[in-house]
Amino acid sequence: MKTIEYILKVKGYNMWSIPPSASVYDAIKMMADNEVGALLVIEAGKLVGIISERDYSRKVILKGRSSKDTPVRDIMTSPVLYTTPNQTIENCMALMTAKHVRHLPVFANDRLIGIVSIGDLVKAIISEQKILIQKLENYILEQTSIT
Repeated sequence: MKTIEYILKVKGYNMWSIPPSASVYDAIKMMADNEVGALLVIEAGKLVGIISERDYSRKVILKGRSSKDTPVRDIMTSPVLYTTPNQTIENCMALMTAKHVRHLPVFANDRLIGIVSIGDLVKAIISEQKILIQKLENYILEQTSIT
């Protein structure tokens, strides 16, 4: 099974972050501008939380709060679950499913190096399955062909 390092090499190491004092409106705008579903919340160079579209919908919209008046710190998820580059895609998928999260920051040697989403994991699994199916089809054709 492929690892998180493989996913980061394919998709890149780009990460978007916002300080906890920023407004939720600014966070949602940044997510939209960068076409991402979550932002890392960084304060004094440290990861202190994560804010996602899900946090916004459940903790602002449904509670009748104003996104312009609510700071990120009030709705961010903290502490943050994370993974490492050598973790398998399967293990991360199991963790994300069990904990009901869609994004995992990636740390290597206590340094934040990237973030993966459930979509990234699904895409990698589908790619791997397509390769396996092709290999099996080729094997079957080799075994059943008349020469």
